[in-house]
Amino acid sequence: MTIDQSTLGTTGDTLGTTEQRRSTEQRRDSTRAVLDHVAASVPVVASLVDHGEHIAAWADDIAARLVAGRRLLAAGNGGSAAEAQHLTSELTGRFDGDRPAYSAISLHAETSAVTAIGNDYGFDEVFARQVRAHARAGDVVVLLSTSGRSPNLLRAAEAARTAGARTIAMTGARPNPLADAVDDAICIDGPSANVQEAQLVLVHALCRAMEPALRRGGRR
Repeated sequence: MTIDQSTLGTTGDTLGTTEQRRSTEQRRDSTRAVLDHVAASVPVVASLVDHGEHIAAWADDIAARLVAGRRLLAAGNGGSAAEAQHLTSELTGRFDGDRPAYSAISLHAETSAVTAIGNDYGFDEVFARQVRAHARAGDVVVLLSTSGRSPNLLRAAEAARTAGARTIAMTGARPNPLADAVDDAICIDGPSANVQEAQLVLVHALCRAMEPALRRGGRR
């Protein structure tokens, strides 16, 4: 059997060209997805400007509680859990320059407690039972959610109120049950992923506003 090498070469070139075209189109689609996402995030993050005084009021209140020896408890699910843990790490560690550590606990990061409570009492109780264990009057409980509808956060808000702790929430758009269940909430309009991105900026803005009071309080 005789193989026509010229035909093979033509076929190979055609396949190569097709693959290159497909790769170029895929890259174009990927780039468009990236740019669309960034473009969508900009107005959501920029909307925090409208909450500037609100965030500053939170910062003053939380810093005063921490300096007075109170603690901050935080919780969230999924990406919101990461944002909550980001907040507590900035307080127990440091945000900008050296200062004393302050008591801040991410309830979802207590993996043995979460799994034990979830196993024995159900997932809706994983934060509420920890709030009952740790929260005292004057503490602050920070709950993060894009939907504002997570039953475990709603139960945590109820437990915090019973303990006499202040409850605040960062959520997606109103109306939502969590915003109604807490003492105060900052609600951000936008797609879920962009809301989480804005929440991280909110966390950093909150920490930056708290730093002067936390430093002064640590020198007393």
